[in-house]
Amino acid sequence: MKPIVEIAKAAGIEEQDLELYGKFKAKLSDELWEKVKDRPDGKLILVTAMNPNPAGAGKTLTTIGLSQSLNALGKKTIAALREPSLGPCMGIKGGATGGGQAQILPADEINLHFTGDIHAITSAHNLLAAMIDNHIFQGNPRRLNPKKIVWKRAMDMNDRALRNIVVGVGDGNGMVREDGFMITTASEIMAILCLSENLADLRERLNQIIIGYDFDDEPVRAEEIHAVEAMCVLLKEAIKPNLVQTIEGTPVLVHGGPFANIAHGCSSVIATKTALKLADYVVTEAGFGADLGAEKFFDIKCRKAGLTPAAAVVVITVRALKYNGGVKVSDLSVANLEALERGFANVRRHIENLKKFGVPTVVAINHFTTDTQEEIEAVVAFCQQLGVEAALSDVWAEGSKGGIELAEKVARAAEQPSTFRFLYEENQTTRKKIETVVKEIYRGSDVVFSPSALKTLQKIEEMGLTHFPVCMAKTPYSFTDRADIMGAPTDFTISVSEIRISAGAGFIVALTGSLVTMPGLPKKPAAESLYADEDGNIVGLS
Repeated sequence: MKPIVEIAKAAGIEEQDLELYGKFKAKLSDELWEKVKDRPDGKLILVTAMNPNPAGAGKTLTTIGLSQSLNALGKKTIAALREPSLGPCMGIKGGATGGGQAQILPADEINLHFTGDIHAITSAHNLLAAMIDNHIFQGNPRRLNPKKIVWKRAMDMNDRALRNIVVGVGDGNGMVREDGFMITTASEIMAILCLSENLADLRERLNQIIIGYDFDDEPVRAEEIHAVEAMCVLLKEAIKPNLVQTIEGTPVLVHGGPFANIAHGCSSVIATKTALKLADYVVTEAGFGADLGAEKFFDIKCRKAGLTPAAAVVVITVRALKYNGGVKVSDLSVANLEALERGFANVRRHIENLKKFGVPTVVAINHFTTDTQEEIEAVVAFCQQLGVEAALSDVWAEGSKGGIELAEKVARAAEQPSTFRFLYEENQTTRKKIETVVKEIYRGSDVVFSPSALKTLQKIEEMGLTHFPVCMAKTPYSFTDRADIMGAPTDFTISVSEIRISAGAGFIVALTGSLVTMPGLPKKPAAESLYADEDGNIVGLS
């Protein structure tokens, strides 16, 4: 690794605009934005993917590798990524810093505590939770109905035992009531931080958080229990983007970490806008497949922040194609052309969906050593039939050299005139927006709303919040709300079990199927294989 001041200098950032966290990590000062805000924007490139197999698709890897390859072509490039959550690191997914010759450094520190942003978000979230219960204990002047509190607690770990709990048990400990935990990446505060333009915008958004409803069924907001100023104090450093580097020295802004299956899945607006002022190309990612991350990137982040993406990259793998063609995870390394071809339907749908947003698209074939030449040729031929450019990406093994063809094709795509558009308009009802996503992106035929979801839809109308975009919470493994239905199904029904109003973030969350906002650990958690050796080196953090 190079000292982070050198990485910053190459990106046009002076040392006085860095807040150093050791030699290899830094936060960007508030003053930097004032210096660069009037510069023209670079080109924004989104990296998304087909529906992944449970072992992943290499989207972050490709984002990192592509940024390195664009720099190798002489195009000044910065990557903008999300911060990893400790939950997946200790669970089944592992870290989120890439790998091989396409990773961001210092990987162990980024995957664990980093600069403390997620801890700060957790603390701010739980401060609000504590002040809610204290407000009730101290006389409840706002007449908050304990049965209609919607603000749960949060922690950055997978712990299914905390999904539903009872608080206030024992004498003098407040009112006994049902509560629960969500993972921090699903917290509205995470979404708020990632969509805020600055500290003042953050404060105003925190004020608007709906914590519950009073006995007259009127919303009670965070500002009414005087929690927001202290929350801002806890978040004042977390709102500043973090600067690190790739293994080849490409600058990377890593900031914010909402999940894409239960949140909006994009890194922060502040980091993205700053990067666009510093570089000719900014490569960013959206979580999971394009049905989740890309749709939310376009309809939520780009809409809210006024961003116009120049191109999109769909990461596919031979393994994910075979998985969507019906092959078990244990057999994905075995050549199987028939299953591969069955899986083509999944990619075709994602490409068709991206065309609905008017964004030029390139396919990146993330290469695994188990891929046969025959399988690769079949994938390339399929993409040619669809009329989209495809390139084999070997950035894990070769770094920037393994992504030159991809970088060249992406750069050409980004030069095309933009015809970017949203999937739905703001003036549509919330129900219509949900139905539009289900029918246009997922290809479902109907949406069934639970009674509680229907009540919330009515409440949204009464509160005048129908202009909010929708954030669909859905399994990443399928276009449906069931993880076991692969490929490209049609004419299915999506069940909306719950709708949540994220008034501070400015969107409506629709939970589908049996999705939960607090994941659990697998039978053999990754934490079992994690340790520090005698020299303090971390082993087993994948």
